[in-house]
Amino acid sequence: MTDRKQEIAVNLARVEERIAAACAAAGRKREEVTLIVVTKTYPASDVRTLAELGVRHVAENKDQDAAPKAADCADLPLSWHFVGQLQTNKVRSVVGYADVVQSVDRSRLVTALSKEAERSGRELGCLIQVALDAGVSGRGERGGVGPGGIGDLADLVAGAPGLRLDGLMTVAPLTGEYAGRQQEAFGRLMDLSTDLRRAHPAANMVSAGMSADLEQAVAAGATHVRVGTAVLGVRPRLG
Repeated sequence: MTDRKQEIAVNLARVEERIAAACAAAGRKREEVTLIVVTKTYPASDVRTLAELGVRHVAENKDQDAAPKAADCADLPLSWHFVGQLQTNKVRSVVGYADVVQSVDRSRLVTALSKEAERSGRELGCLIQVALDAGVSGRGERGGVGPGGIGDLADLVAGAPGLRLDGLMTVAPLTGEYAGRQQEAFGRLMDLSTDLRRAHPAANMVSAGMSADLEQAVAAGATHVRVGTAVLGVRPRLG
């Protein structure tokens, strides 16, 4: 085993222990929570190592990095999640490799995703990105739609050809009433998920929590956690 593979294996085991402990503390089964490893800024060789170690879900947030990496790793049994703010001019590329887009936050993006999913003959999973720091603009600092906009956007996704409404995603906000209150933020997301499932029962995916706050997300009821640094180490500086 190479030094890098050993490093990733040790880190991955630690994260698995954290998730298992959080599940036990919350009275949940370990299999209720799916680990998504965020591989942004890391090379395709790390993605291959993760696959060898049993990881099946990886995430990227920039198409210019993700597209060549996904192509390099096309032979691997992986589900690719796109988690970054997505511009419509990148949609065709993203639909080419992503299985799930977790950052759906506006109607124009839904239309573009649907068009490309149909064109490519794929079904694309979609999560509505919820901005718990949304102000009067209805949008958050890091993208996302305010809670009041979830219903209309969810209906639009559910009715769009080629798209599948899978659930909700959030990032713990840095500003607003939930700043520094991850547990409450994720609890609010779960309440919003309950509301969503009244109209769309199959949209039961809740993506929340990262390296620093995965325990709070699991405690709140998240079905998926997105972990990068805790598995792959501190990111190299870019630029």
